[in-house]
Amino acid sequence: MPGAAASRSYPVSMSTNPTPAGRQSPQVYRRRRLVVLIGLVAVIVAVVLIIVRPGASQGDESGASTSPSPNPATATPDPTTIPTETTAVDGDPCSPEKILVEAVTDKSAYEAAEQPQLSVTITNTGKNVCVLNAGTAQQVFTITSGEELYWTSTDCQLDPIDAEVSLTPGTPISSSVPIVWDRTRSSPETCSGPRETVPAGGASYHLDVSVDGFESATSKQFQLY
Repeated sequence: MPGAAASRSYPVSMSTNPTPAGRQSPQVYRRRRLVVLIGLVAVIVAVVLIIVRPGASQGDESGASTSPSPNPATATPDPTTIPTETTAVDGDPCSPEKILVEAVTDKSAYEAAEQPQLSVTITNTGKNVCVLNAGTAQQVFTITSGEELYWTSTDCQLDPIDAEVSLTPGTPISSSVPIVWDRTRSSPETCSGPRETVPAGGASYHLDVSVDGFESATSKQFQLY
């Protein structure tokens, strides 16, 4: 318009608050603070892991992983170490711990003209009927004095036989026919000739018997005059 001040046009800058020279923008500072914060968190986590040590058992100073011990009450037993217990039935072979063998003589002292009669008694101390071979082929009578063996029934035995018998619990069985000892020393070499008479005059002797491998628990002592 006439008379009006002439309109002046000034250039307008599109950016505001320009960043001074040498100073970073706020975005750069925020990124730096984020990096520092992440590093601090990583350090804290590392310290916590060192203190807690996940996977290590309490009280384990070495930090080594240990396997828990099985509970003895619930651990599965090894079947190869479990003893097998069998139940005895009637007719089973006799067991050594259930058989009592006793050596028997008809007297405890014999005069000069008397010959000892030897026999055996077998008792089943178990609860079931058991079976053993009580034949003369399985009977062995021995007579000793001190450390010396004087006589054995099998040295010159004639016609030995096997005889399987059933033993009822608590019912003893004995020799049906006793063996007569002629008071002589025996050996396989003297079966067809004369034998030496054993010492008498009050000498003490011991009789032991075994039947089917079961031996008498104690010997039977007797004297010869």
